[in-house]
Amino acid sequence: MNARIPPGLLLEPQALQSHVHTAWDERILPQLVDYVAVPAKSPAFDPLWAEHGLLERVLQNAADWVAAQQVPGLTLEVVRLNDANGRPRTPVLFFEVPACAGQDGTPPPASGQTILMYGHLDKQPEFNGWRSDLGPWTPKILDGKLYGRGAADDGYAVYASIAAIQALKAQGVAHPRIVGLIETCEESGSGDLLPYVDALRPRLGDVGLVICLDSGAGNYDQLWLTTSLRGMASGVLRVDILSEGIHSGDASGLVPSSFRILRNVLDRLEDSGSGRLLPEVFHCAIPGLRVEQAHATAAILGDEVYKRLPWAHHDCGGSSTFALPTTTDPVEALLNRTWRPTLSVTGAEGFPALKDAGNVLRPYTAFKLSLRLPPLVDAASAVQQLKTLLEDNAPYQAKVTFQPEGAASGWNAPDTTPWFEQALQAASRAHFGAACGTIGQGGTIPLMNMLSKGFPKAQMMVCGVLGPRSNAHGPNEFLHLDYARRLTASVAEVMARMP
Repeated sequence: MNARIPPGLLLEPQALQSHVHTAWDERILPQLVDYVAVPAKSPAFDPLWAEHGLLERVLQNAADWVAAQQVPGLTLEVVRLNDANGRPRTPVLFFEVPACAGQDGTPPPASGQTILMYGHLDKQPEFNGWRSDLGPWTPKILDGKLYGRGAADDGYAVYASIAAIQALKAQGVAHPRIVGLIETCEESGSGDLLPYVDALRPRLGDVGLVICLDSGAGNYDQLWLTTSLRGMASGVLRVDILSEGIHSGDASGLVPSSFRILRNVLDRLEDSGSGRLLPEVFHCAIPGLRVEQAHATAAILGDEVYKRLPWAHHDCGGSSTFALPTTTDPVEALLNRTWRPTLSVTGAEGFPALKDAGNVLRPYTAFKLSLRLPPLVDAASAVQQLKTLLEDNAPYQAKVTFQPEGAASGWNAPDTTPWFEQALQAASRAHFGAACGTIGQGGTIPLMNMLSKGFPKAQMMVCGVLGPRSNAHGPNEFLHLDYARRLTASVAEVMARMP
């Protein structure tokens, strides 16, 4: 048991849950409904973000809400910096709550360490495929879920963070100093974040625990701790073979297709039969502990690891046939999506719409590439190696260019200390009735790598609400409200147990 909290002053689960549920139902949920309705797209998808003012609106709404909660001792500000050219960077919200003694006189932790809470308010773009009764900017609550873009990824984070702090105050439990950093550039790779971290570093203090609410969950039945995040390298690969389109009957067979050349170039990178990336430089050895954890997680989730995804299906011989994953082995499926590099083509240019496609040999083809990297591969180096690999020795002397658009290294969690492991298990059992699970995530949160380098001894509570079918970035994204409430209570529990 945590020696800092006497047995009689441990958080009372039912009282804590009641406080958190009231906060969610009466104060947080109405705010999130308003938040979903604002198309506050990240700068990568809205270059005129400053002029449009939508990021500013959601950030200011969050700041106003936090101020209205009247948390004892809390101070906050919207911090603004300019880049080297004098252009405004996306702003951040920074709040601070001083360490506090318990109502019985129990002192705050003598170490003087700080808890850092993190989230973001910028959003991915609309995407297509939303159900007819749903939309990215039309919030709707159905079956205990809030549908719409951004609430789960992860507009809820700032509100849940404050609710967790309020719960500690309501129970009169001693707690360490707490700071919050809420950015508006995460979906663009957090390109503006490092200057803010550097500027705020003296105010962050000695960070002993980071709570990041931007991750996922294996199911909605227990608390899930993220143990690793993949990195990412992205850019546009373009092949030009003609200066203008030509009738295909006149030129095909003589002019090589730009699409075929691009396909040939991608064969240097990926085995199209298996999807395995060929250059070993994009791979890394998987730590033994992560393999062990994958086995444990596979035992919990089983074939739901892949069955949770919205596979396409068609009728075949009177029965419905579903598309298949790369593997049906749950352990291999977990490792494929967390520790092995994978290429995705996320956009294309140079193609007319099908209804406009005539018999014309197109002058160029361009693909947007998204390369997910293992947690231990350096993203900046990978981008340069990717550019060299794709551009060198172009077939037919075509103009082949790869324009990098972003690079973010992944993250592997530090070893879990005994107090943190005990706190996670106690929180999960108290608020979910089940043990805490561990899972790697295939997504990228650039801040985690930054913070691990800056605060190598800090424990990392990386968690979130993106469970099965929540579908962040895609159509029909939703926030599972009951899970969000339980997660908020679990965060309060862990903060109270920080020694």
